[in-house]
Amino acid sequence: ARKVAEHLGTDHTQLIVTPEDALAVIPRLPALWDEPFADSSQIPTFLLSELTRRHVTVSLSGDGGDELFCGYSRYATARTIWNVIGFLPGPLRRMFAHALRCIPAQAFAGFVRAAGNCLPETVRKGNPADRFRKLADILSTAGPQALYRDMVSHWREPSSIVLGSHEPCTVLNDPSAWARVPGLEEHMMYADTVSYLHDDILVKVDRASMGVGLEARVPLLDHRVVEFAARVPLSLKVRNGHSKWILRQVLARYVPERLFDRPKMGFGVPLDSWLRAPLRTWAEALLDESRLRREGFFDPAPIRQKWREHLSGERNWHYYLWDVLMFQVWLETTA
Repeated sequence: ARKVAEHLGTDHTQLIVTPEDALAVIPRLPALWDEPFADSSQIPTFLLSELTRRHVTVSLSGDGGDELFCGYSRYATARTIWNVIGFLPGPLRRMFAHALRCIPAQAFAGFVRAAGNCLPETVRKGNPADRFRKLADILSTAGPQALYRDMVSHWREPSSIVLGSHEPCTVLNDPSAWARVPGLEEHMMYADTVSYLHDDILVKVDRASMGVGLEARVPLLDHRVVEFAARVPLSLKVRNGHSKWILRQVLARYVPERLFDRPKMGFGVPLDSWLRAPLRTWAEALLDESRLRREGFFDPAPIRQKWREHLSGERNWHYYLWDVLMFQVWLETTA
């Protein structure tokens, strides 16, 4: 961002966020969002809004570009995966998935160490057990639309932890709500636009910005841009492995390609390590088994199991746990 600003000759304001800065925001989250909102990028979004408000009262956000122009990496990933496994009969895929789930986590780590550089870097980095368990989930999926649903879900079966519940019908699981679009990528972009963008991204930015008195406007969601994007064929959105291809061509008129032709980066925080260290005591109190049982919303057993596995480093369950923690801290403030 700094190099792009230097090239364009625009002002650039930079903030290096410390863990203490970010952790100080967490007690404010229930009041800022006023609901159990569990996208952890709410923390850097709030800090960015707070910094911006020191200089201006109105800001522009680039949200909507990924949904309209096929920018999320999961679109390409889902297409690649389904091209590989889609020809396999469902029972055979489920059999392989069951076999993978039966292998202990330690065995995955040993296999990756033994295979070394023979495996792709994407498999070697991170927690091997997480990678192979995700592969098991992918293999057991019922179809391409279900694959997308699994990729954007944390708890695949919410009713397994929320007592007496059933998952409501949404665009993610109700075929009658799906748009008539030609392919998997178009289906995912549509579903993200009416669910993830609508109920997560825009809520996150609106609450974070207005929490500090900042207006955040979203020019890419001007109805004329949305209507134009809907008419643009997929071949102009994805080309030669590049997502948002048509937007890149416009950007290249003003910024050298070397400044933006780089891997896509999210807007996350290191929740996995925070929950094992600075947030451990806070999280333990909210996930206390007797507390969960007394409140009566969750089945404590699967939550406590994931908490133990996360603390031991055996698995990374931070996104799953953050969902529960945000409900718990919201519930605590409403009591």
